Amino acid sequence: MNARRKKRLALATALIGGVAAIASLLLYALNSNLNLFYTPTEIVHGKKDTGVKPEIGQRIRVGGMVTVGSLVRDPDSLHVEFAVHDAAGGEVMVTYDDLLPDLFREGQGIVAQGVLIEGGKLEATEVLAKHDENYMPPEVAEAMGQTHEKLDYNSTQKSGY
Repeated sequence: MNARRKKRLALATALIGGVAAIASLLLYALNSNLNLFYTPTEIVHGKKDTGVKPEIGQRIRVGGMVTVGSLVRDPDSLHVEFAVHDAAGGEVMVTYDDLLPDLFREGQGIVAQGVLIEGGKLEATEVLAKHDENYMPPEVAEAMGQTHEKLDYNSTQKSGY
């Protein structure tokens, strides 16, 4: 093999090695930022199809309903703890150290994103409150051919008592 072919071979090998290194670093970065969605039952018992449970320290999202009577607020800080459950009966405790969304309340659906610190405990970095899924803007209702009626409140409801 002459010197010119050796140079080309070395350049091609370096190029392929560089592309492989960049691809592996990219996949590693994407994998570490991946947030998988779990229900409380899936966190406790594992996914239905695979039986895989999230690992301690893994970043996940959990969605469900805030259990009524489970909200505990620290009077000296923004720290709150509450339980999230789903229809299948699983329950996960969530801790959060920030302002809760305006729509947050017990019995309301939420999605919490954070790190699993124990088998049934999530340290949340973000809490999103879900609005009522039955609401439909008038324009969408008209486009779908459905009737949209404005709510009619009586005087007692309007006064707030």
